[in-house]
Amino acid sequence: MGHRDREDLPPRYRRRGQGELEVQVLAALRGSDVPVTAAWVQERLDGDLAYTTVATILTRLLAKDAVARERRGRSFVWTPTADIAGLAALKMRRLLDGEHDREAVLASFVTALPPDDEQVLRTLLEAAPTAEATRANGAAGGGGATRGSDDPGVPRGAAGGTED
Repeated sequence: MGHRDREDLPPRYRRRGQGELEVQVLAALRGSDVPVTAAWVQERLDGDLAYTTVATILTRLLAKDAVARERRGRSFVWTPTADIAGLAALKMRRLLDGEHDREAVLASFVTALPPDDEQVLRTLLEAAPTAEATRANGAAGGGGATRGSDDPGVPRGAAGGTED
């Protein structure tokens, strides 16, 4: 019996990539304007996943602060607190937080960026207030990019910036 590539398998039997389910569940949640149940999310994913799998993914997203939950009756309803880009940023932050030499990791990351991405990063860093300036301004803050903004690309409570 020979090895079959993942692409040769029907979608139901193909092993998903790491984090792929989280992205799908988060996308389904963002498709609603109101808090929804795990069963609602399961239906939006074409019933391809077991209810318990959806509930597990939602619980993992809760641990990553990518969703919030509220008890309604005997079950929970869920709302997104991050979008797909925010989820990726959370993953990057957790990886960085787990490293001993943060400066070396950041230096390696920046030097490996293509020039266009490096320029985007430089622009975002120039536009973002420093932690010191944010503390000095307090809640009043001045315009421009703010940490924890309502920008859909920035998870609530995370650092972010604005795009021109």
